[in-house]
Parts: sequence; C-alpha cells; structure tokens
Amino acid sequence: MLTKSFIEFLYDAAHIQRWNEHIRPSGFTELDKQAHKIMIMYVLARHEEDDHGAQLNWRLLIEGGIFEFLQRNVLTDIKPQIFHEMMRVYGKELNAWVYQELRRRIPDIQEDFMEKMQLYFEDPQYCAMEKKILRAAHYLATKWEFELIYHFNEGIYGSEDTKAVIENELEDHYDLAAVKKLALKGKSSKFIDLVGQLRFQKRWAQSPRVPETSVMGHELLVAIMGYFCAVKLGACDERIVGDFLCGLFHDLPEVLTRDIISPVKRSVPGLDELIKRMEERMVAEKILPLLPYTWHEDILYYTQNEFSNRVRIDGKVVQTSIEEIGSKYNKPGFHAIDGSVLKGCDNLSAFVEVWLSRRYGITSKHMEEGERAIRKQYKNKIIGGIDFGRVYDEFPIID
Repeated sequence: MLTKSFIEFLYDAAHIQRWNEHIRPSGFTELDKQAHKIMIMYVLARHEEDDHGAQLNWRLLIEGGIFEFLQRNVLTDIKPQIFHEMMRVYGKELNAWVYQELRRRIPDIQEDFMEKMQLYFEDPQYCAMEKKILRAAHYLATKWEFELIYHFNEGIYGSEDTKAVIENELEDHYDLAAVKKLALKGKSSKFIDLVGQLRFQKRWAQSPRVPETSVMGHELLVAIMGYFCAVKLGACDERIVGDFLCGLFHDLPEVLTRDIISPVKRSVPGLDELIKRMEERMVAEKILPLLPYTWHEDILYYTQNEFSNRVRIDGKVVQTSIEEIGSKYNKPGFHAIDGSVLKGCDNLSAFVEVWLSRRYGITSKHMEEGERAIRKQYKNKIIGGIDFGRVYDEFPIID
C-alpha cells in the first residue's frame, strides 16, 4: 500500500493542529501526538510484560496504533470530551463514515486491511488488552501535551475541567504497571520526556517548509511505511514488528545530537563514522540508564546500524542480505530487520517532505537539490521486492 494517495494521506496529520483553542508553543500536531503515543505504548507494553507477565500480541498493538492514527486523521482535531461522547453515542455510524472516507481518499487501500480495522473498532473482545494499553498511551501523550500548555492557559475558562478529565481517564488505567511508575515521575517518565523533545526538532531546519514535520513525526511515518512493506514481503509477525519498531526508533539518538543532515556527514571523510560512534556513546550514557536493563539489547538493536539487513542468532547480531532474510530467516526467533527497505522508506519520507512543500510553492535550493538527488537515486529501484521506483514515478516532477 505504498502509493502516492496513501502517503499524502499520512502527511495530512502534519497539518492538523492540536489544542488550537489554547495558547501553545509549536510542535502540537496530530502526527507528533500519534508518534509520541506509539513510543509511550512501547514503554507500557514492555512494563506490562515484565511486571505482570502479560501475553501481548505486538502485531495487534502496532496495527491498533495504525488504525487509531488513520481514524483520527479522518476525524481531525475534535476535543477529547466531544470525541468520546460522539463515539459513545454514534460510534458505529462515525466509524462507517471513516471507512468510507478512507476508501475514497486512498482508492488502493487493501480490503483485508479495512476488514481488520473494522474488527478492531467494532468487536469489544478483539485484542482487549492491546486496546487498553493503546488507550492509556493516548491519555499519557495527551497529558504530556497538556502539562506543557497548562501554565499558559491557567485561569482560562475550561482549563481546569480539561485537566480533571485527563487525570480521571488515567486513573482508570492504574492497574497497568507502567502507569503507576509514570505517576511517580521515575526514570521511565524521564525517557518519555526525553523522546518527547523529538517533537520540537524540525526536519530540513535550514529551509522554510509546509507542512513542517518533526523528527518524531518522521519516525512514525517511516515505521508505518516499513510495516506495509513488510506485509507486502510476506514477513512473519516477528519480522513485521521488528521493522516497525526499528522505523519508530531509528532516529532516537538525534534527541541527543540533533538532526545532522547528510551533506554535512559526507563533507569530511570519516565524519559519518565519527558521528555514529558519538551517537552510540551518548545513547549508552543518556538514554539506556532511563530504561530497564532487559530492554537495552532491543533499543541498541533498533538504533545501531539501523539500515543494515540483520538478524540475531544466539544473541549475536549477524549482518545478512534481504534475500537471505526472506529465504532463511523469515520465522520467529531470528528478529529479522529489513534495514535496506527501511532506508528506502526513510529516503521516501524525506523526498515527500520536500515534494509537498514545493507543491505548495515553498521551496529552497536545499530542497530542490534534495528532491532531484533522491528521485535520481531511486529511479527504477526495487529493494527486496518493493518497487520504490514506481512510487517515485507517481509523484510528478515540479519545475
């Protein structure tokens, strides 16, 4: 489902401004909120497995996050209280309209995906625990935003009511292990604060651009594109989950180093490798101490050599080819990552960021050069069975 119509629809979330009836700083788009929510979901789910022995289906967690993202992208920024009341009274009718809109706006959307989405929203018993974790992640991301803008809006009519609603909703999720931990403002809370800063780090910071996108929003878009590529490749569930989470966390070190653009990395021989070593050291010193030790291996696996094709065998990371992943390692136990496909998604995301802005008439020398270079790099290019060249051909050249 890697098509122009679908990718453009995903980017619509970067236009949706949250809390737009409040005084607020920048960095409050629906895209950023959904990205932060999925990162928080990861923390909640891992704690639930570790502390309560929960048996979670990670593919359903990821798919639920994608379904909810698409739903909110259609319904735009409805105030939480209004949204939940509408869903309580007219949920079936609203969701039917969402499905209709998705089919209209993304003509090539896959029917089996839509059937799964319908099951998710209409069957209360379907992945009930995964839904609960996603709901808690949603309210925690909302609470994180509101705490930032509350002091700007203190005393304004309705602010105290909004605060009370958010706190009451979270109280309903105190049976989840991580919700209690986060309420104590411990190290897991500091990790969520730290990754939240990726909301405010703008991509292509040297160029004016519409819509502006953050590093965090970019990570979620790469993760979603990586998910659909993995499904198209016939990947097993573990491989699908690995590709998604690697896409989600691939730029995590940039919360410490900021976004260093590729031309700078290539400007001096060896600089790219030096930056990689610095990132690895800073992740070890600043990020890993905020997470349980048992998670460190996975976070390093998702953030180091993030675009290499790799598997884990007997606890060791082994570099391989995307062809071997498909033929030998496409089964549970190998934790396969299709790094070259994710690199294709990463570059496609950068290209679309530039293409959309230029379509709106806002451009710069950096963006023009970037668009031309990426388009040329992926001309007629197929990676592991994913025809990236065809996707680029769908985006007309802007003179």
